[in-house]
Amino acid sequence: MDPAVFLDKDGTLIEDVPYNVDPALVRLMPGARDALRLLHDAGFRLFVITNQSGVARGYFGEDDIAALGVHLTRMLTDWGTPLDGFYFCPHLPGGSVEAFAVECGCRKPEPGLILEAARLHHLDLARSWFLGDIASDIEAGRRSGCRTILVGPPAQVEPELLQGAAPDHIASDLREAARIVVNGPRPVTAAAERATVLEGVAG
Repeated sequence: MDPAVFLDKDGTLIEDVPYNVDPALVRLMPGARDALRLLHDAGFRLFVITNQSGVARGYFGEDDIAALGVHLTRMLTDWGTPLDGFYFCPHLPGGSVEAFAVECGCRKPEPGLILEAARLHHLDLARSWFLGDIASDIEAGRRSGCRTILVGPPAQVEPELLQGAAPDHIASDLREAARIVVNGPRPVTAAAERATVLEGVAG
């Protein structure tokens, strides 16, 4: 069974353009290309796990977001860092498209998409990681048994992350997160790391 790194899409792997399905607007986040290369070379399989409530809101269809996933996969494959899977949740309770306006087990923070990827690709979740920029990413990773890294400046930390669902590590960008996955965290105590986060939130 292989280890994997699961990546949130918007704001973690690519720039967050709200409800975008236009491949021309896809731009990798700073450090992402180096990060993917490091993870791929270290033997981690790479997956995108993303909530796409634009389907339930009627902004675009499942085929549109699937096509964007194909584009992203081809782009990364051309760079030598292929994705093994692109998984999205189209649901949103209260959405305007009835078929998708439901409670589900795949919308983060639920772990359904991660568990499905693990089943289909024979992944070892205990040796896997989830990298994301918001609380629902961290919680989904935790619920699936992965280790987690919050990616982004400390100001992005949400209050719930400080109340029982804190990430295992914090990284300023995806490049630093990849280095933590492959090489281990910098030598700093958990207490000091948490203090840094709280200082950033307070500031």
